[in-house]
Parts: sequence; structure tokens; C-alpha cells
Amino acid sequence: MHTLPLPAFQRCPLPARPTTVAADAELVAQLQRGSEVAFRILVERYQNRIYRTVLALLRSPEEAEDVAQEVFVEVYQTIGRFRSEASLTTWLYQLATSRALKNLRRARAKKRFAYFTSLLSPDNRVLYEPPDNEHPQAQLEGREQVIMLLAHIARLPDQQQVAFTLRHEQELSYEEIAAILHTTVPAVESLLFRARKTLRTHLQPSPRHV
Repeated sequence: MHTLPLPAFQRCPLPARPTTVAADAELVAQLQRGSEVAFRILVERYQNRIYRTVLALLRSPEEAEDVAQEVFVEVYQTIGRFRSEASLTTWLYQLATSRALKNLRRARAKKRFAYFTSLLSPDNRVLYEPPDNEHPQAQLEGREQVIMLLAHIARLPDQQQVAFTLRHEQELSYEEIAAILHTTVPAVESLLFRARKTLRTHLQPSPRHV
């Protein structure tokens, strides 16, 4: 298989480059003409956002890198069929979340990575603790709270998990999330409401008995 010259993926936040619809449209036009320079620009412009989105869902830096690479390979191979009904950014997020969810479902089915669906045993004993750099938040918040939060996010239904990730990890608008999920803004609001309600229920402190 031909190896594409993809730049190395960044594992830390980088300032997003300002882009416009016109700039993306020109980039798509160049990509459809087979420009490798345009492809490199595309990767450099969007790799951090795509990588961090996939990482938020998969929780594995190595697997997130692989999936993000696959997203850009798919763009390279299918850009000729891209139409402007959706923005380039929306399309990229759709590809990224779709591939990440496919990996999650495959992992659940094969039970190869138990921490995707459960990081804690029924008696609340931690079965798997990600290393300190497993997720960016782990460097900012208490280790135990992060492990608990990621565990419960991973247990959310797929659509709720994606909506929650895009809203709180990527800070996308409801309209952008609706476009990515092929749904409506009220449906996104409902997904987020249910996700937050579930997380609050599971993460609220248990009453202490004196």
C-alpha cells in the first residue's frame, strides 16, 4: 500500500489555525486536482483537532494516532466524491467519530480491551489505571476523579458519548454537532441533557455515615 507523507501527530494542544469556508473550498479544489501539497496542508491544519477528538473517545494515544491517520487516508482516497453540502470540517469530524465508534464496537465485541466499557469492577476496585499522559485532563485534575469520569463517559450510549465529546472536548456548537451526527439541534440538546444527567447521577458524592 502506498504510504502517504503524513506529518507526525501532535499529542498536546496547539492553537487552531483560523480557517474560512472559502479557504477550505480552495483546499478541497486543490485536493481534487491531486495536489500533495494541499494534502499536507489539510493534515497540518486539522490533525490536532481530529486526533484529540478520537483520543477523547478511544482513550489510547497509539490507537488514536492510527485512527486519525486512517481518517486522512480516507480523505485522500475519497476526496473526489466530496460535495459541498457539508463543510470540510463537518466531514472530517464525521469520518473521525465514525471510525472511532467502529473501533469501540469491535473492541467491545471481542472484549480485548475491557477498559473501553468498564474501568471499575462491581466493588469499585480499579482494574485499569491509564498512565499520567493517557489523557490531557489527567495532568490537570485528580487522578481518581479523572478515572471515574472517563469510566462513566465510556459507558454512555454511543450517540451521547460522541455529542458529549464534541461539545466538551472540542467545544463545538450545537449546530456543528447536529451536522456531524446527521440530526437536529433539539436532538443534540436531548443527547447532552441525558449524558449530563447520567454523569451527575454517577459522579455525585455518596452520603457519608458518621
